[in-house]
Amino acid sequence: MIAPFHVLAKPTGAVCNLDCSYCFYLVKEELYPDSDFRMKEQVLEAYLRQLVEAHVGMPQITVAWQGGEPTLMGLPFFRRVVERLATLVPAGVELEHTLQTNGVRLDDEWCAFLAQHRFLVGLSIDGPREMHDAYRVDKGGRGTFDQVVRAARLLRAHKVEHNALVTVHAANQDHPLTVYRFLRDELGIEFIQLIPIVERLDEGGLEAGGHAAFSREQAPITDRTVSSEAWGEFLVAVFDEWVRHDIGRVFVPTFESAVASWLGLAPAMCIFRETCGNAVALEHNGDLYSCDHFVTPAHRLGNVLDTTMRAMVDSPRQRAFGCAKKDGLPPQCQSCTVRFACNGACPKDRFLADQAGHPGLNYLCAGYFRFFTHIDGPMRLIANLLKAGLPAEQAMTALRQLDDPDAAGLSRNSPCPCGSGRKLKACHGSR
Repeated sequence: MIAPFHVLAKPTGAVCNLDCSYCFYLVKEELYPDSDFRMKEQVLEAYLRQLVEAHVGMPQITVAWQGGEPTLMGLPFFRRVVERLATLVPAGVELEHTLQTNGVRLDDEWCAFLAQHRFLVGLSIDGPREMHDAYRVDKGGRGTFDQVVRAARLLRAHKVEHNALVTVHAANQDHPLTVYRFLRDELGIEFIQLIPIVERLDEGGLEAGGHAAFSREQAPITDRTVSSEAWGEFLVAVFDEWVRHDIGRVFVPTFESAVASWLGLAPAMCIFRETCGNAVALEHNGDLYSCDHFVTPAHRLGNVLDTTMRAMVDSPRQRAFGCAKKDGLPPQCQSCTVRFACNGACPKDRFLADQAGHPGLNYLCAGYFRFFTHIDGPMRLIANLLKAGLPAEQAMTALRQLDDPDAAGLSRNSPCPCGSGRKLKACHGSR
């Protein structure tokens, strides 16, 4: 069976109207020194046609736009995209449009268009004002919080499906519940993607897949980078809130991927899969790269004007890139008790040495280990409920009762609220 693949298309390349301190993509402008950074009609046509042709027979096609800042292309560009796809996509195939934006250029006209064509919009926001404005600034160094909150409210008013993309960094890493509750309660956002900021001062090793061998103490990272321990505690705090109050109401991809892992299924997030390589990045001029985090000359697969995306994604070179994620795991990862859920995480962050000095350990290893071991009990509960055909939401009541069995009127001989059928003393009460 032909496997689907995901493309992050960057119609303006790295060009952006903001100047976020931690942005890893702005420097990619240097790859195209003489470019105007606007996707031409010939490239757009090749991209859309090849994307549709590569997914013939599949029930859904996702067209994803990112940057830089894709709204800089203007609404007419996206109107042409929608019109062209209407002639390319076969009847009965679901078409999903996604757009990742900083929100600064959104207005009523934009939001009406996005709503009409059912775009899923990802809005970049890092929490309340002081946390967001710490690094997410415009070209003049001014914070962008007010503009992004205005965009969030516009999207909601126009009933545009949207989510928050939250980068976790030095300025917000110690305030997980403040960030989560702000997004949930004040902005009403029901889908929250958490992305750790890991900035390397020394990018050496990326050409070989990121496998360097720094010690934790010597890792060349910026002071904006989230610490591994803080990343783990951030995830733990948000998870404990979510698992007791928000299952089925707020969706956090990291947690949804964990549920899949505890069910023995492939997680949706590529960073937690055993191998990768099915998520590529398309530059404005048609160049296709192995991954959004590996847009380097060594990882350029070709150009859509010369070769089809399907051929490039299925090439031995790209398959080798994807398998390197598994093949490059150091011994510490191979014997780890949470490998089934983590799989070494994203290769871009695997630049430490493990305990025995082998290269390839993820900078965030300690944080991920803390998180995945912490959620084991609740995840087993959720997995058991789902396997029994029961809603995962039942886990919220069970966990709140287990937090305080006396207040819930439970004795040691009561049935365990996890639904196992065993008495509390022989199940969760024994823990």
